[in-house]
Amino acid sequence: MPGNQEVMWPRLVANKILRKRLGSNNFVADFPCNKEIPSLDRPSLSPNSIFSHHKDTHNYRIFVSTWNVGGVAPPEDLDIEDLLDTGNTSCEIYVLGFQEIVPLSASNVLGSENSKVSMKWNSLIRRALNNKKKPHCLDKIQHSNEERNKNIPGQDFRCIISKQMVGILITVWVRSYLCPYIQYPSVSCIGCGIMGCLGNKGSVSVRFRLHETSFCFVCSHLASGGRQGDEKLRNANVSEIFSRTSFPRGPSLDLPRKILDHDRVIFLGDLNYRISLPESNVRLLVDERDWKSLLENDQLRMELMNGQFEGWNEGSIQFAPTYKYRPNSDVYYGCFHQSKKGEKKRAPAWCDRIIWYGKGLKQHEYDRGEENFSDHRPVKAIFTAEVGVLHSLKQFQSVFLSERFDRITSQTDDFVCKGRSSFQI
Repeated sequence: MPGNQEVMWPRLVANKILRKRLGSNNFVADFPCNKEIPSLDRPSLSPNSIFSHHKDTHNYRIFVSTWNVGGVAPPEDLDIEDLLDTGNTSCEIYVLGFQEIVPLSASNVLGSENSKVSMKWNSLIRRALNNKKKPHCLDKIQHSNEERNKNIPGQDFRCIISKQMVGILITVWVRSYLCPYIQYPSVSCIGCGIMGCLGNKGSVSVRFRLHETSFCFVCSHLASGGRQGDEKLRNANVSEIFSRTSFPRGPSLDLPRKILDHDRVIFLGDLNYRISLPESNVRLLVDERDWKSLLENDQLRMELMNGQFEGWNEGSIQFAPTYKYRPNSDVYYGCFHQSKKGEKKRAPAWCDRIIWYGKGLKQHEYDRGEENFSDHRPVKAIFTAEVGVLHSLKQFQSVFLSERFDRITSQTDDFVCKGRSSFQI
């Protein structure tokens, strides 16, 4: 295997000892994002007008999903439009997080990755988001964006960040008219798996600034296990992710470095928190669809109230536990009437979650999908996010929506960001 696609054990251990983040600014994207608004083609305005501190607030809709796909490559006939719900919902930003996109193996744990799988997922996402035959429904959620009320170019979607660490993949897509306003994209990868440093567990965090507001999305796969005390391992993972994740400060040294320093923060993934009840009780309550009683004993809810995620928010859960199913079925793994001799019984749980931190985010939907080739069901949410926009920048809108930006597009699915290479972890 080529040397640039492999990170050997000593280097990973050294990174752990030195508390060094894995990865930084190496990711794939459709186009190179600008670190600052280009000076070329700017209208001739006075400095006072250009650098006005008066801000407007725009609301942008964000679709977020997480899905542990169980090491199974996406089937050729997978209709991801059902997960994205593009026929009923129109959003400006789509953030999709995946876990276990490749099977767990010795080579994967040591760092070599199958980028073909992430390329396949991105290809499916691109096709679904840009399906011209299936019109996007508008205004299911009210918002105030001027752009949504104008017949302007740039309604197609482009990838601004796609990053894989072993089996964790996060990919961010925005409408192309927003691309010129995306600044300072960066990634930070934290391995919390075997030996406390390998990437089979951990997080891939991405950040960027949209207009004057910073966003951070953390896609995570935390420690597994349903035994009493296993939740402490997950809590330790979260503590590591918060303490070790770090982003560049930027040329002006004014960008947030830590996760919680960003204006809008969303944490998603297979968080693996379980329900602290005997398995038989959990199954009985699931059969009765008594979500209230189950959630009263949900480990993540306890952490949200007084633990690692204190101060974070989660929407109301009105759907069945997302784990653990028999693949290609609607039957939970280890059901009494279908269990095999010697088979481990895994109690159902809401392992797959989406939570958020701070102000400026409002959740409108929180639900699960029914795609069933994995032992997990995907979970999805829709938010509106408040974004600060400098008042004077509205005068530049016609410039940034010019043909110069329309020509920035990728013709292949292997869209490597100009000037960057995909660093394999």
